[in-house]
Amino acid sequence: MTTFRIGEAAELLGVSADTVRRWIDSGRLTASRDDQGQGHRLISGADLAAFVRERASAPDAGAGSSSARNRLRGIVTAITKDQVMAQVDLQVGPFRVVSLMSREAVDELGLEVGSLGTAVVKSTNVVVERVDR
Repeated sequence: MTTFRIGEAAELLGVSADTVRRWIDSGRLTASRDDQGQGHRLISGADLAAFVRERASAPDAGAGSSSARNRLRGIVTAITKDQVMAQVDLQVGPFRVVSLMSREAVDELGLEVGSLGTAVVKSTNVVVERVDR
């Protein structure tokens, strides 16, 4: 079974290790002590996945009806426009999401650097790779 130390879980969730400790101490997230006698707390991969699913189940405020389930909320960090198209950079936690759209769409949405935005991803072709630690 895959397990994660508090720091690893914090990095995956985009929060501090102290936040993960508080979730464990309050009972929101389950952890066990390692069997090496060092007392490190470990979170099972299944428990962490369930916790993430629970946190993600609340839709964004203002989200309309859509079949897209992948909604990434972040802050606009850059906008590059030409006469027809625009590139919008959104910082979503530790990730940079780049969208190409019409200049007209950027103007109609009133997007500017510092605006909050949600990247909505609808794709039938997503590659998932296993990461060995």
